[in-house]
Amino acid sequence: MRLPVLFLALMITSVKYSHAQNAYVKLGQQALMEGDFKVAVQRLERACIIDSTNADALWMLGYSYYHSENFKKSVSVYSRVIALKPADPSAYYYRARAKSKLGKDNNISYQDKEKYLLGAIVDFTKAINTDADPGDLDKYFQNRGIAYREYAIFKLDASSKAYDKNRGINALKASIADLEKVLNGNPSRSDIASLLDISKEKLATAQGHH
Repeated sequence: MRLPVLFLALMITSVKYSHAQNAYVKLGQQALMEGDFKVAVQRLERACIIDSTNADALWMLGYSYYHSENFKKSVSVYSRVIALKPADPSAYYYRARAKSKLGKDNNISYQDKEKYLLGAIVDFTKAINTDADPGDLDKYFQNRGIAYREYAIFKLDASSKAYDKNRGINALKASIADLEKVLNGNPSRSDIASLLDISKEKLATAQGHH
């Protein structure tokens, strides 16, 4: 009798965990949809403790961390999503955005700043190069264009140990190329035109044309 009883106990435990997981995922999703990201974090953290391989729950947790401005945890969780689903462009995209936010922190070392700003560019590139929905490509190129400009500004700061004029200029050229790609396909987008003008202005200044 001991073996069947033990087996039954394990089955009951498994079912309870499955129901609990589903409940926490659904509750977390509900909080996320309502914009209550702190509550979503609490519920989804519990869901991911129960099942650390639930890529959907992890994705929502990374998104909730991002919107709770806990960017380091967002990066960490999206890295877990990518380990499970390496062809998920949205995971690269949001990890890139979280890295961009971290790279704007002027209280970190210049080495960390470089790591985050470059890491954002790399992740936006991975999002572009995966099997992304064509409707999302403009968003990816736009954000990579902005990330290139942010990296350029960092490299062109003459007071910084990270100063590298050539890399800064090359990053601005890459920024312009990405933004032009978006604008060429959407000529009426004045927001992209404005972003492009900023990158062109900064390139002209860096090259001494102003």
